[in-house]
Amino acid sequence: MLSKLDSILNTIDSWVWGIPLIVLILTTGVILTIRTSGIQFKKLARALKSIMHKSDSATGEVSSFGALCTALSATIGTGNIVGVATAIAAGGPGALFWMWLAALLGMATKYAECMLAVKYREVKPDGHILGGPFYTIEKGLGPKFIWLAKLFAVFAVMAGLLGIGTMTQVNGITSAVNNAFDPDNLHTVSIFGQAVSWSVVIAGLLVTAAAALVIIGGLRRISKVAQVVVPFMAALYVVLGVFVLLFNFGSIDDAFQEIFRSAFGARAAAGGALGAMIAAMQKGVARGIFSNEAGLGSAPIAASAAQTEEPVAQGLVSMTGTFIDTIIICTITGLAIVIAGEGLWSQYSGVELSTKAFQQLYCGMFAGGAPMLSNVIKFAIMISLVFFAFTTILGWDYYSERCLEYLCHGNMKIVTGYRWLYIIAVFIGPYMTLNMVWTIADITNALMALPNIVSLIALSGVTAKMTKDYFDRYPKLDAIEDIA
Repeated sequence: MLSKLDSILNTIDSWVWGIPLIVLILTTGVILTIRTSGIQFKKLARALKSIMHKSDSATGEVSSFGALCTALSATIGTGNIVGVATAIAAGGPGALFWMWLAALLGMATKYAECMLAVKYREVKPDGHILGGPFYTIEKGLGPKFIWLAKLFAVFAVMAGLLGIGTMTQVNGITSAVNNAFDPDNLHTVSIFGQAVSWSVVIAGLLVTAAAALVIIGGLRRISKVAQVVVPFMAALYVVLGVFVLLFNFGSIDDAFQEIFRSAFGARAAAGGALGAMIAAMQKGVARGIFSNEAGLGSAPIAASAAQTEEPVAQGLVSMTGTFIDTIIICTITGLAIVIAGEGLWSQYSGVELSTKAFQQLYCGMFAGGAPMLSNVIKFAIMISLVFFAFTTILGWDYYSERCLEYLCHGNMKIVTGYRWLYIIAVFIGPYMTLNMVWTIADITNALMALPNIVSLIALSGVTAKMTKDYFDRYPKLDAIEDIA
């Protein structure tokens, strides 16, 4: 039964994530890059500088930094460790190139969608803010497109509940814990007719309980947790990765050559070059978007709650999320895997591939303490993945709740009921097959992206005008504090 369902889902996934959607997403990034005059390249330094700006007097529920951390809590997740490894295992090292391209273009997309979300957000009577692509579509495109706004919201709820928010994340956590504590599955129990390691069961229960404690507290509690955990977990993983890359600095040039050759099918035989290129492109773009979520319309939901009166300023802050997520963190994972060699990525996938790559590189650096070091690295990767995935669970609960609130016209009883349904989905996630979980996530991502992309292209003129107006008002702005 499960194998048949896997086959059906894979067929749907190959259809929705075909060349047309990939071209559409990349084209949207190109259009927005042109219309904003390459804002992701020209204004990146200013955007990074503005991350810590505070404007407590402005309208909003959380600081710009809090909104960014909430968005990053949802984007920095299993995609950075498991997703990159899965993409390279399935599409070769060239998948990393397409992840970079999707991210560079996606920075303009992320800027536009978050800026528009602030512009079209609504302040509710009780003071809380609701915004995102649903209001961008409804207000920006007009009442005739409310059906499209609702379609986005429905797909986003599905993505949170069935795909990117729950099952992929908790599955990644429990797989990492299992790999660290019971890799040979020596201690198992039968659940849903399958033998499951006790490490998976215990980890799943702990994650479910911890998620429930935070989720019931709503946005402010999620934001507070994210502002503490996100910087810590990102710093931990970046230090771990940078250290190993520095000690393998001589291999980085060869790794880049391998990535570029593979990206355009040069590693394959002549007859299979095009197929290899398409596979690398499909897996790279799909996993890249899964990781940084540019174009999906998720980050704008968090951005709309930021304390700011300047939509462009928040768009700049939000844009840095894609840079941090993919250009920095995914690159560290990808380079480590490529440097470790084809023997690994042709044999392993998912978290096991990332873990094996880091273990191999670290043990090569310190051969004398290899056995102990191998266990330390395995534990460090596990901790990183646990933090990454746990905060993604929290962030996507917030996204899907806001979309449900839009659909049910603010009926918070329905939203509260959904929270418990979300927690149940986290609970059952560890017992789904890895392929099925990732396939469901890919499908819901694609469905969610389509309405959002339509609005971004249609409103690209509004994006261009607001961007020009902003920088005309602040032509020599060097510090974001000047706009408060």
